[in-house]
Amino acid sequence: YSPDGQRIVTGSQDKTAKVWDADTGQELMTLKGHDKSVWSAAYNADSERIVTASFDRTAKVWDADTGQELFTLIGHDSWVASAAWSPNGQRIVTSGGDDKTAKVWDANMGKELLTLKGHEGGVYSVAYSLDGQRIVTASQEYTAKVWDANTGQELMTLTGHDAGLWSVAYSPDGQRIVTASYDKTAKVWDANTGQELMTLIG
Repeated sequence: YSPDGQRIVTGSQDKTAKVWDADTGQELMTLKGHDKSVWSAAYNADSERIVTASFDRTAKVWDADTGQELFTLIGHDSWVASAAWSPNGQRIVTSGGDDKTAKVWDANMGKELLTLKGHEGGVYSVAYSLDGQRIVTASQEYTAKVWDANTGQELMTLTGHDAGLWSVAYSPDGQRIVTASYDKTAKVWDANTGQELMTLIG
């Protein structure tokens, strides 16, 4: 969804993303430019731009009103599994799949600012904290890691799953992190201490 609730953006294996009217379901535009499947698509906070992440090892930024491609984020050595905006819209974080890194980019110029290195397995999901000060990454090595979003310093590792992680998110107040794993569970963690708070099984 766009933050204003007016539109929905979807990614597809047909190498495109599409924008839809959230009330009527009408297709409004198609974002064409990737060479392979689009795995992730997200609006920025003011609903003016979209970022897409693709199996073609790139992410792209688009004008959300016109569908014009603005620039391409090039630097990962593997497919880009996930992309997320910082809350203020000034930065984008991408996960580089099997290159085992995440990267932080200037969202206005497309310049690479930081590479988050530390995982020993593929990185398939990324998220910003609500205040934009931290990034969490989820990896196939069974862990998630929390990073300083400004310096790229690794702050803590969330350990407890028995299989690779596919998805991660912060709670709206930024106090908790939830991870989802191939071990058929989700876990909730204290975002400040890294302590495991609960396991969701079912």
